[in-house]
Amino acid sequence: MDFGLRDKRALVTGSNRGTGAVIARVLAEEGAMVLVHGDAAGDQERIAAELTRAGHAAHAVSGDIATDGGAASVVDQVEACLAGIDILVNNLGQPSGTKWTSVTPEDFIASYQANVLSALRMIRAFLPGMRERGFGRVIQIATIGTTRPNSRMPDYYAAKAALANMTVSLAKEVAGSGVTVNTVSPGLIHTAETEAYLRSLAAKRGWGAEWAEIEARGVQELTQSRASRMAKAEEVAALVAFLASMHAAYLHGGNFRVDGGATDIVQ
Repeated sequence: MDFGLRDKRALVTGSNRGTGAVIARVLAEEGAMVLVHGDAAGDQERIAAELTRAGHAAHAVSGDIATDGGAASVVDQVEACLAGIDILVNNLGQPSGTKWTSVTPEDFIASYQANVLSALRMIRAFLPGMRERGFGRVIQIATIGTTRPNSRMPDYYAAKAALANMTVSLAKEVAGSGVTVNTVSPGLIHTAETEAYLRSLAAKRGWGAEWAEIEARGVQELTQSRASRMAKAEEVAALVAFLASMHAAYLHGGNFRVDGGATDIVQ
């Protein structure tokens, strides 16, 4: 299937590592010109270089979009590279590690800056151009914690829930403009960090040493996924690419879960 992304300009925030890097790669493989973003010079340069060597169009941009100054710098770099974007993937997310016993109002403010206002800054910068051209895709990367929050990280889950709420409001604002806005809410994704965490948990709880057993037990206890495994970053990226495509023009204001059936609600 041709997603129609050839020469579309895409910015993926927080794509200097993890799932964001995979989303950037999949969009590039579909023909998009991708801007790989990170909050400091480093991995985004390497990832953009790898994509370029593979024959794709990619550039690196740097800046802390949790701040007004950092966001303005990123916008300037994007304009210098590609003179605007057609696809905005607000992937940047910063889990906090807080607990209710110690979380503070300042933690909530910091989490809101990183997980909500970072996206707002990018939307405000690039949405006008999308509306003027009559085409655009805004894709917010949230978490199943938007509807199934854990007892830990209350500031993070509250912020991500606000991000999903903002999607619906923005979808109404841009109705009929050719711009679509959607949320993708993954469950536990298999990354180096999550594997390390599950292995450490397995050692403490005596789950065994085989990865297949560790993953199955971890998923059962932490997410109740019916798939008995974590999501692959490529599976999340494939959904993002589809939502960015011409085939998803009628999908608007949705919250699409990639959680192996863990969210057992009807809505």
